Amino acid sequence: MVVTTQNVAAVLHGVGDLRIEEVPRPVAGPGEVLVEIRSVGICGSDVHYYEHGRIGDHVVNAPMILGHEASGVVVGTGQRVAVEPGVPCGHCEQCRAGAYNLCPDVRFFATPPIDGALAHVVAVHEAFAHPVPDELSDDAAALCEPLSVGLWANRKAGTTIGSRVLVTGAGPVGVLCAETARAFGASWVGIADVQPDRLKAAEAFAVDEVIDARRGVDYAAYRPDVLLECTGAEPVVDAGIRALRPRGRAVLVGMGASGTQQLPVQAIQTRELIVTGTFRYAHTYPDAIALAASGRIDLDALVGARLPLAESERALTMGHTDPSVLKTVVTVSEG
Repeated sequence: MVVTTQNVAAVLHGVGDLRIEEVPRPVAGPGEVLVEIRSVGICGSDVHYYEHGRIGDHVVNAPMILGHEASGVVVGTGQRVAVEPGVPCGHCEQCRAGAYNLCPDVRFFATPPIDGALAHVVAVHEAFAHPVPDELSDDAAALCEPLSVGLWANRKAGTTIGSRVLVTGAGPVGVLCAETARAFGASWVGIADVQPDRLKAAEAFAVDEVIDARRGVDYAAYRPDVLLECTGAEPVVDAGIRALRPRGRAVLVGMGASGTQQLPVQAIQTRELIVTGTFRYAHTYPDAIALAASGRIDLDALVGARLPLAESERALTMGHTDPSVLKTVVTVSEG
């Protein structure tokens, strides 16, 4: 392993203003390790900060390093790790209950004002630097983060053997929700979208049906008892919930532009549906790593483009320039 002495990072200074520049090399604090970053997946939140400078109440008021889907190597040991990007306080009521994803004081990579992982070296809490086996590539180790979102959504849904799972939204998270549902034993998994490129990409994954929602589809015809809603779009949320069979479960994964939506309350009441939100994940990384290492979920198959750190801005705009790319990974350093 080659240890870098410099620390070059992709720093967001404002809307559309991303600069590749040298930043101070971090010093590991108590309970932390330094990780030389290998791969970073580009998430929709990174793109949103780049294009709008904010997500809800989280505003980029000072220069911030982007990126939270990361893998790397622990400096000094050579241990390859997947980096879990949210470090909770460990002391609040939610942390003590085990729901550390709901910690109000969590420090989450690339969420203002916390710097992210698009840098050569970052400091990581040792408990959140998860060892990965040789079976996992650096890219796959980084993508254990969005896989964790899919795992958490399926846990919240109670997906199990025989479940019929409808996923709305065929982006990377939607595809991983569908892949995880299959791994959990679902008997039928369908994924719906309106974008031709995403529909085509979804055909390569372990789903029973790719549903073109541009054609005025009746989701109820598929008899789902689980809805994993990954668009956040109010009409899609409404249609998906209405399609559920009695005692079905809807998990709202995607976040829409509006913080308030109407729900089909009568359908929820008369069918005794359960509707819940989901926020990030907790206690998922060991299972995500095991699922990917076993080959049951092929995270490398998501990657449509790999770019160097110097081309981070191009990576952030890939969704516009090449919509056929499902996931873009920035290669920060090579093993």
